[in-house]
Amino acid sequence: MTRRGWLLFATMAVVWGIPYLLIKVAVGAFTPATLVFLRTTLATLLLLPFTIALGHLGPVLRRWRIVLVFAAVEIAGPWFLLSDAERHLTSSLSGLLLAAVPLVGALLAWLTRSDERLGGRRLIGLFTGVLGVAILVGFDVGGGDLRAAGEIALVAICYAIGPLIIARKLNDLPAIGVVTASLAFTAVAYAGLAFWQLPSAAPPANAIAATVALAVVCTAFAFPVFFALIGEAGPVRATVITYVNPAVAVLAGVVVLGEPFRPSTAAGFVLIIAGSYLATRRSRAPAAAPASELEAGSPAPA
Repeated sequence: MTRRGWLLFATMAVVWGIPYLLIKVAVGAFTPATLVFLRTTLATLLLLPFTIALGHLGPVLRRWRIVLVFAAVEIAGPWFLLSDAERHLTSSLSGLLLAAVPLVGALLAWLTRSDERLGGRRLIGLFTGVLGVAILVGFDVGGGDLRAAGEIALVAICYAIGPLIIARKLNDLPAIGVVTASLAFTAVAYAGLAFWQLPSAAPPANAIAATVALAVVCTAFAFPVFFALIGEAGPVRATVITYVNPAVAVLAGVVVLGEPFRPSTAAGFVLIIAGSYLATRRSRAPAAAPASELEAGSPAPA
């Protein structure tokens, strides 16, 4: 890659690796519904003027039904579940468990495509990744936190389905328009519940700062940078950040929040990343780049 490509790659590795830390801080003051509302509202206000100026909103709104489904699967559902789960799990463990998204994506791609073979290498990758998840759940998740681990599993499934919707139903629409509309739909959906659950006292400054950073840096800033990375390095290389984000999440949780790092954490991380690589690696390079900027298997923001 070019120097610009490496800079964009490093930026995205950090920007989509720190949301777990920020969510952990924010849910100390805000309910999951309020946090999702604040994040999506602020991000929408930042992205909407640019989306309208580019003329990318009109075509998306004409297909509002399928965009609404995408918003529910990719943003509204996962961001609520992840925020709720992080009230019980560490941010580093949440990031590691979501490293299994490529495994789920590979399995869904095989189940929904008749021309996609699940060969020996991919089967080994799936079993390796599942073993890594089992180690994390068995050693790092307490008995009372199994519900939160289940929420993370649902998030992983949603994050694997979302890009499939983009690739198969929305690949002819501008991605920034789809993202902006999805954020706006989610903000409207959570508005009533969020206002009802607003904290009675002023939240601490760190929770406010974390919420603003989630909206501005990890959402409004992240998507244009990710699209620039795709344009610079191609969609295949861009998805490699999926393997770097969990390491950033673990490092941030351990260094900033003092979260534990056990041998089981290291073993689970290595197995999940290795399994994801084997399960999603293509036998040969695709003949042409996908029409969609967010293709199936692309990483999703936390």
